Amino acid sequence: MQGEKEKPMPEVAEAHVIVSGRVQGVWFRGNTQRAASAAGVRGWVRNLPDRRVEAVLQGERAAVESVIDFMRTGPPGAAVIDCVVSWRPSGERFHGFDIRY
Repeated sequence: MQGEKEKPMPEVAEAHVIVSGRVQGVWFRGNTQRAASAAGVRGWVRNLPDRRVEAVLQGERAAVESVIDFMRTGPPGAAVIDCVVSWRPSGERFHGFDIRY
């Protein structure tokens, strides 16, 4: 419509997250997937051989931050010791949120 301004496309934020502590065997990946999907965040999460969990989160910054907030404590049974977040330029565009094996 004439006179209406187009809304700018929201900037896509991307975070690489490594979580350590008791984060495997407590449904951390599944709960992270649920939190991400509910927030509209795309990407993936996986267990690492050294018992940490790694994730790439992509979406609007506030939504990504909400998933990181979840990952800082995790689900019941988890005991997060450290959560290292690295913000980076968006690379590959993800569709949905996957658990990687």
